Amino acid sequence: MAERKAPVTRFLEFLRFPTVSGDGPSGAYQQAADWLVEYLAEVGLSVQVFSPAENKPIVLATWEGADPTLPGVLLNSHYDVVPALREHWEFDPFDAKSFLKSDQFKAIQPIAFAFDEGLANPSNAFTVFYGERVAWWFYVKAEGPTGHGSRFIQNTATSKIVDICNKALAFRAEQEKALNADPGCKHGDMKKRKLGDVTTVNITALQSGVSTDGGKTHALNVIPTTAIAGFDVRISPNLDMGAFRAMLDEWCSAEGVSWEFAPWWEDPILDHYTTKTDDSNVWWKIFKGACEKFGIPVEAEVFPAATDSVYLRRLGIPAFGFSPMNNTEILLHEHNESLHQDTFLKGIEVYETILRDVLSHDE
Repeated sequence: MAERKAPVTRFLEFLRFPTVSGDGPSGAYQQAADWLVEYLAEVGLSVQVFSPAENKPIVLATWEGADPTLPGVLLNSHYDVVPALREHWEFDPFDAKSFLKSDQFKAIQPIAFAFDEGLANPSNAFTVFYGERVAWWFYVKAEGPTGHGSRFIQNTATSKIVDICNKALAFRAEQEKALNADPGCKHGDMKKRKLGDVTTVNITALQSGVSTDGGKTHALNVIPTTAIAGFDVRISPNLDMGAFRAMLDEWCSAEGVSWEFAPWWEDPILDHYTTKTDDSNVWWKIFKGACEKFGIPVEAEVFPAATDSVYLRRLGIPAFGFSPMNNTEILLHEHNESLHQDTFLKGIEVYETILRDVLSHDE
């Protein structure tokens, strides 16, 4: 009983650090990192701490095998979390990219394979992610003539931006229809599409108008010369990136229309990066075989959002997103997100089995 209680106690202790992304750099990140360093050193791992970004420490623990010259296996995760509104929780929730570019990461021994975070699965199966949709955040800007609102001014900025939004929404409707379509097979060989199999488009910002007080009021009788729309697009591996970019260029081909990635987004992903899930990938065979020891089926999917694993795959490192949380409702970023302690403990057993099999691979 004590052996079962100890991991739960440690996990609950770690969860109490309020490592919310907005406030974490003021101290909680460092507290969580210090806790990890102490625990990892206690269990005999060598530990290093890097800070490629100020007040955002990265903890790297190394467990050397019998032959440290061989490539390693990376277990990647993060301790920062999205804001949690306490008033919406039944209980108080707090009762990698820059590092991958750093010299410290390059100095680490070669990495043969990596695990990153996954998602729960409400069924008995385990979900494993072999890739993810590529997120594109961009603005479309349209420019046109001004004039009085009482006239039929042609080719206005707002009419151009509305036309582009309509094209984007038409494409969005096609993708949603594909998601909800019957797979067309009565024998169960064709699986229903998941969100990661299609591309989503959402208009997340609209800006236009003529104002002299910072947007509090507008001169509604004056036609604005500029209109801007912001988009969040998640591009499925089933859609060629070049084809999507060509379609976006076509949407914006009218005179006075242009698009650009969000200026704060310094490193857009321009291609799909996936890890093979067939017998040609030895890591897939080992992973799937380890899960089958528990009699639990594995469902390989495309992650619908974004994780750090895309940057690992871009470096040529095979990576799976996997969290052994079957029979668990998906409550990612929702109020009262929780995990049953039996599922947590079983997950430790599953990961121990997977790692034994992966680390004992000698080919």
